[in-house]
Amino acid sequence: MPNWLQEFLYVLALSKKTQASLFFGFFFFFGIQVLGAHMTSGIRLELFGPEATSAIADAIAQRYDKLAWIGLGTFLVLAYKCYKKDRSKLW
Repeated sequence: MPNWLQEFLYVLALSKKTQASLFFGFFFFFGIQVLGAHMTSGIRLELFGPEATSAIADAIAQRYDKLAWIGLGTFLVLAYKCYKKDRSKLW
């Protein structure tokens, strides 16, 4: 195993904040994706036709998708910052 990989895994194993931010990042990513799919699956607009309803549902689903990616990115940046901080403490 390369030396840098051992160092990475060692710091990751000891850094609880990094582990928590990675967990929450992936948890919220998949949670927002599932929530968005659930919320947009039941959209029925009687006033508009089915084509407009599906277009509106797709637009709302894209917003949920963007929100999920932003949440994942934010938690990954937080994990990187915590990793760097804990790495400098350990080494």
